[in-house]
Amino acid sequence: MTRKKILIVGGVAGGASAAARLRRLDENAQIVLFERDDHISFANCGLPYYIGGSIQDRSRLLVQTPEAMTARYRLDIRVRSEVVAVNSAVRTVTVRTREGQTYEETYDALLLSPGAKPIVPSVPGARLGAVTTLRNLADTDRIKSLVDRQGTRSALVVGGGFIGVEMAENLREAGLDVTLVQSSGQILAPFDPELASMLQAELERAGVRVLLHETAKALRELAGGAVETELAGGGLVRSELVVLAVGVEPDTAFLQGSGIALGERGHILVDESMRASAEGVYAVGDAVLVRELGSGRPSAVPLAGPANKQGRIAADAICGLPSTYKGAQGTSIIKVFGLTGAATGRSEKTLREQGVPYEATYVHPASHAGYYPNAAPMALKLLFAPDGAILGAQAVGADGVDKRIDSIAAALRLGGTVHDLAELELAYAPPYSSAKDPVNMAGYTAENILAGRMPVFHAPELAERDESATLLVDVRSVMEHEAGHIPGSLLVPVDELRERLAELDPDREIWVYCQVGMRGYTASRILAQHGYRTRNLSGGFKTYRLFEAAKRMSEKAAEASRQAPAAMPIAATAEAPDSPGGKAVGDGGSPEPDATLDACGLSCPGPLVEVKRRMDALEPGQVLRVQATDPGFGEDVGAWARMYGAELLQSGRAAGGRFEALLRKRPAAGAQASPSAAAGAAASAAPAAAPATPEGSTLVVFSGDLDKAIASFIIANGAASSGKKVTLFFTFWGLNIIRKPERVQADKGLVGKMFGLMMPRGSTRLGMSRMNMGGLGAKMIRGVMKGSGISSLEELIQTALDQGVEIVACSMSMDVMGLKREELIDGIKVGGVGYYLGKADQSGINLFI
Repeated sequence: MTRKKILIVGGVAGGASAAARLRRLDENAQIVLFERDDHISFANCGLPYYIGGSIQDRSRLLVQTPEAMTARYRLDIRVRSEVVAVNSAVRTVTVRTREGQTYEETYDALLLSPGAKPIVPSVPGARLGAVTTLRNLADTDRIKSLVDRQGTRSALVVGGGFIGVEMAENLREAGLDVTLVQSSGQILAPFDPELASMLQAELERAGVRVLLHETAKALRELAGGAVETELAGGGLVRSELVVLAVGVEPDTAFLQGSGIALGERGHILVDESMRASAEGVYAVGDAVLVRELGSGRPSAVPLAGPANKQGRIAADAICGLPSTYKGAQGTSIIKVFGLTGAATGRSEKTLREQGVPYEATYVHPASHAGYYPNAAPMALKLLFAPDGAILGAQAVGADGVDKRIDSIAAALRLGGTVHDLAELELAYAPPYSSAKDPVNMAGYTAENILAGRMPVFHAPELAERDESATLLVDVRSVMEHEAGHIPGSLLVPVDELRERLAELDPDREIWVYCQVGMRGYTASRILAQHGYRTRNLSGGFKTYRLFEAAKRMSEKAAEASRQAPAAMPIAATAEAPDSPGGKAVGDGGSPEPDATLDACGLSCPGPLVEVKRRMDALEPGQVLRVQATDPGFGEDVGAWARMYGAELLQSGRAAGGRFEALLRKRPAAGAQASPSAAAGAAASAAPAAAPATPEGSTLVVFSGDLDKAIASFIIANGAASSGKKVTLFFTFWGLNIIRKPERVQADKGLVGKMFGLMMPRGSTRLGMSRMNMGGLGAKMIRGVMKGSGISSLEELIQTALDQGVEIVACSMSMDVMGLKREELIDGIKVGGVGYYLGKADQSGINLFI
């Protein structure tokens, strides 16, 4: 048997995996691996985390040493040996050692895995001592020494791709003030702008200053080794360290004149078996151009996962096995402080550029069952073809993002459709997922769109909306609407929609939206079946806010770049931008809280109810720290603070996907705060505004349906939690809600006794307004509420009483229906229409349910 001689150029992911596979397939082959550096296999993806301190032991970055790999696989490993030329016509390579010796080596098969090298921009000062890139362990050691050097306080990262963002995070974790500049209008190009904005906001929350639409124009060395970077927009950034992370290019200059075909940017052209154009030559990893899965277009994917797979396939091909690489789908993931971003397949930007027809859907599920502690919200975007084929997906969240994108990536790889996502049977237990996994939810919504059951519109379309032909309707609650809404929208809560159809113009298309899309879907189905043309905002108000945030980030950066005066100084100290109503959580000037509240696991309006209870118990000037997992809390707390009259010092997302806020109780008008509270108030950077005067809210409840009763008390509790004086006025069938459940002896006439027999006795016996199904519907809705951690109607009633909500029974209706005071629950009043009108006159909100 002829002994085959195989040369491998480059180790790390592609070359090292190919070498191991080759030996397993051919025990007799002569395998020579050339590596110009000292290490043949190291965790290059882990390098930033060693710099940031997450990985303490440098040796753990070494996946394999030359000695260990030689012993196990009987390889001829030659480190500090660089292949500087290839002559494919005679099958030889030219090798130069670090000592300067040069020699030639013949081959039967040649596997190229030279990787990619960082791009160094052609700007003055790019080679200064404190300016560096990150590719290998030598670069890592250099950066680490600069970070640990006495006097290093700040760093500038140029480039907002994966390496740039990871470096910004880890330099910040190492204790430096960090500024990141990015040439385009968003960071992390594989993500669409609205998802990327979440990751940028997380960077800023953690104290990284992000400058979009900016590039480094020149770098100058200052006294003491610091660097002054002049930006294209005119600003100056002073730092002790500059990391260039503007991208990578294939390290293939040594192949010029080799007879091996290269692409426009120097990538090695290969077929599906990783064969290059020259006989006996194969190539893998960051230096090759492969086909994009789905489109078949040439694509460069500098990721470790594909490199390992390609190394295995090339080894198979060298040994005569029929392995093929089906294409790259670009599945990627990144940690950005407390958030994770992941993507697979093509983005919306890419699909538009390629002219591919597509649909999109957004869902905002929790990482696991909401009633189990620490459920964290995520944003999941699914892109699919008109025939249902999966085209791509992106997700951002604090927990569970990886397994959702992995599930969709697997379905995409196997040619799956959105129907497959809807049908996937995924592992479920409350700590890990929900019975309807986020992947299933994305599949369900996509199916509804394709079937025409849920025509959708997307947030960018609002800018082009024809107001004469369309009507924008917010179907959320009053509190949610007050906390923030799309300008120009009419508020019609979904539970009132059927009774208020007359308010909608049937000649106009009705565009509905809710918080995340679920209630909007219900509203669109109601409207469609009543003859209205309707569309639902995909992903709801949360997705709208993502688009708005992305637009503001890009526009603000572009405007700052246009208006920056020459030599404008920019401190490298990064400050997180203010959140609406307060500074982002994590700001160094946070006051120590006087009390804390854990409202995690509670559904709206539960967190706000608990916040009000705790705030009521505090002294003026004292500070409350509150954490919640309800997705709406981060938006609701600002509006609640304004209505209550509290000062929102900070708000934002904390560790573990929780939302966190710091609230200071304001002194009552004319009151004198305690000295300690006064001192705390004086320390606040935000000027104290006059306390808001709570307005009253009045709700007239004349329906005895369970769903409407629940809605009434949710609204009442939400309004009461914000400091409003709330009156619930129960009349006619609504009186059944506040009846005692037990039989009560009362002196009644015949008509009263007849009404008493016909009417449900108390809240536990109420039926549904729709789909009651002989009482089964009511049991179902109560079961769903219990499973989702939502308070029962009886608990909501008690909460309302505890909050001081005034519950009034209409005396006239009681007379008509023969009800007596002793038949009603404790803690309510009996009043007439005059009492109601007096309360309504003092109310800013008056609802009929």
